[in-house]
Amino acid sequence: MTLTLPSWQPQAPLQLLTLDWAEAAGLELAVLRLDLIDPLISGNKWFKLAPYLALAAESGAAGLISLGGAHSNHLHALAAAGQRFSFPVVGLLRGEPQDTPTVRDLQAWGMQLHWLGYSGYRARNQPGFWAAWQQRYPHLLAVSEGGSGLLGARGCIPLRQQVQAQLAHIGWADYDVWWLAAGTGTTVAGLVLAEAQAAAKPVFAALAVPADHGTAQQVASVLAEADVTDRGYHLLHACRGGFARMDAELLTFMAQTEDLCSLPLEPVYTAKALLELRQQVEAGYFASGTRVVFVHTGGLQGRRASFADVDQRANDSVVN
Repeated sequence: MTLTLPSWQPQAPLQLLTLDWAEAAGLELAVLRLDLIDPLISGNKWFKLAPYLALAAESGAAGLISLGGAHSNHLHALAAAGQRFSFPVVGLLRGEPQDTPTVRDLQAWGMQLHWLGYSGYRARNQPGFWAAWQQRYPHLLAVSEGGSGLLGARGCIPLRQQVQAQLAHIGWADYDVWWLAAGTGTTVAGLVLAEAQAAAKPVFAALAVPADHGTAQQVASVLAEADVTDRGYHLLHACRGGFARMDAELLTFMAQTEDLCSLPLEPVYTAKALLELRQQVEAGYFASGTRVVFVHTGGLQGRRASFADVDQRANDSVVN
C-alpha cells in the first residue's frame, strides 16, 4: 500500500524571550518554538522528514527506513509520525541493543529495529550500504541519517515564512540574524536557502558536534547541490568537549534559563546553542539593538536520558 501524504502543516509560535544578559547588551531576542508543534513529532525533525514523505508518496513507497542512535531525535519523530499517520517505519541503530527511553518509545510505536553494531553503522556512508536493506524492504524509501541532504534542507525553508508571518505579533518589523544548534547542519542549510530567496539574513549555528563530524562539509555540499553561493552563514564550535558532553556550567545555565523564562532546554543541542549565544553577546559580537531569532529545534525527549545520566554521576560522586 502506498503511503498517503499527511496534510498536517504545523505552525511554530514565535515568542519574545527576556533574559538578563541579552537585555544588558541591548539585544532583542525571540524564539521560534519548534518544540511546541506537537507533543511527539517535535522540533525541526518533522520539517526535514516532510519532503521525504512527499517523495515516498510520489514514488509509491509504503513507508520510510532510516538511521540513528539509541537516543535519536530523528528516529523518535519518525516512529511517532509512522504511528500517527499509519505508515511502516524501520530504524537502523548504531551500536549494540540498548534499553533507553527513546528505544522504548520506538518499539511501542511499532518501529522495526535493527542494531548494526559500531562498525556496521560506520559503513552507512559507503557505496552499496543501502542495497541490502532496499532488497529486504523494497517498499520503503531510505532516508539519510537525521533527514539530512538537500531534500531535508528544503523542508526547513518554510521556517522563514513562519517567522515573517508572526513578526508583527511580537512588535518587530524585521529581524537581523538567525541562531540555532546544528548537528548534521541540515536546518542551517535550509535557512540559508530560505534567505537566499530573500534578504539574506545571516545564519549562526552553534555546532553540537566536534569539527570532525563533517557538519561544515555537509552544509557546503547541500548549498552546492542547490547551486546557492554562501550568502552568509557562520558555524561556531559549541560542543563543549564532545557530542552530548555535559559540564557544570552548562547545566547551571540551563537551569537558570528555565527559571528565568520557563523555556525548556536540553543539554545536547538547545542549551549549548543558547549558552554560546550568551558568550558571544557578552564578548560584544552583536551591536546593541540587534534582533536575533533563536530556533528551538526541539529534542526535549532526550532530557530523560540526559538527566538520568546526570543523576547517576551525582550518585557515583557521593559513593566515591
